[in-house]
Amino acid sequence: MDSHYYTGGPAPSRLFATALLSKALLSTAMLSMTLLASAALAADGHDLTFQGDASFGGPHGGQAIQAALVDTDSGEVLAVESGTVSADGAPAFSFSFPGALKAGGRYAVDYWIDSNFGGGTAGTCDGMQHDHQWHIPILAGEMATTHVERHDPSAQSAVCASFE
Repeated sequence: MDSHYYTGGPAPSRLFATALLSKALLSTAMLSMTLLASAALAADGHDLTFQGDASFGGPHGGQAIQAALVDTDSGEVLAVESGTVSADGAPAFSFSFPGALKAGGRYAVDYWIDSNFGGGTAGTCDGMQHDHQWHIPILAGEMATTHVERHDPSAQSAVCASFE
């Protein structure tokens, strides 16, 4: 009897090796497809970085901030990020929305700072008399976008609905 074959087909050790190789190839193929799908999703849109310059530090340093990326055509909130306004850093805050902007899309960043001037509740988006709030249109182009905002209390807009 040939050492490589027996009457029932390939030797058991060879059959086992073939099964292991097949399993490894299948796992590699599935991993490759997953990575390609992830890359396609990430490559589908462009990144948005939304920052506040140092002018926010004096009036809002140490206060909580939330920012929501909104698709203005549908009104859908796409993502919400939270942080704290730096008292002395530049930028005073920075939020990243990776792969979120589609070329030609219409977006806005709604954000509020938990100021609680003259009242309000910590951790809750209160009226503009208590928490500062803004609605900032974002133009989506053909590449990643960085938007740097300057503190302007006169340009406030009610945005608490984006955080409900």
